Amino acid sequence: MRPDAAQPDATGGPRGDPDEFDTWTALQKSTDTTRANLIADIVGHPKGAPSVKELSYMNPDLTEDAIRRHLYELRDVGVIAEIEIEPGNRVRGYPYKFYRLTTPAKELFDRNDLFPEDAWKRQYSRVEKTGEIRELEEMPRPDSPTHR
Repeated sequence: MRPDAAQPDATGGPRGDPDEFDTWTALQKSTDTTRANLIADIVGHPKGAPSVKELSYMNPDLTEDAIRRHLYELRDVGVIAEIEIEPGNRVRGYPYKFYRLTTPAKELFDRNDLFPEDAWKRQYSRVEKTGEIRELEEMPRPDSPTHR
């Protein structure tokens, strides 16, 4: 084990502050091909915070449940944050949860030249979108800090 990695406690979980960003674990989870594709789509999204429906469109080989499972893994290690539209502001039939990079993850990726924003925004914009997806892209996203 790396000397700077969190050592497990007696229950097998990491010791220390649960809100502490573990760079090693974040990189491990982020470099899985499927999760890396989802991160690239988050980075490339015009508002930097797509919904599961938008991610599903960009990743047609994945079910929405599979996407959610990958997003939860990334959320649990502090790579992404889930942001929600407040209940009184939701519109029936439209997503109310969106996913964006956390500040520590963005800083980590920027330091290591991973997921360069300009490249992924260009790539994302080249994908032909349906009217529904274009409409979802234009939806306002809740203002939320990009940290855990």
